[in-house]
Amino acid sequence: MSDSEEIVLYFIPSLIATLLNRERAKGSALTEEEVLAIRDGAPCVALTPKVAAEMDKQRGYPDLDAEYAWPQWQEARLEFQKTE
Repeated sequence: MSDSEEIVLYFIPSLIATLLNRERAKGSALTEEEVLAIRDGAPCVALTPKVAAEMDKQRGYPDLDAEYAWPQWQEARLEFQKTE
């Protein structure tokens, strides 16, 4: 990878799955501070956007963007509540 290529953080396992499991274990909604702490400690790799998009296809869904983890998590958790 050249220095000029953009990279993105790609969580493995997905940040959505990690947050969902942590919230279920807690038994109540995660706070913003908890979400950010979990994000900051979650395992991830640096990929090009193209490779990340291919990984999303294999995974079956796009994950949260690390920079916008809190607002995106608020939207994602509402979707999970609809399906439960």
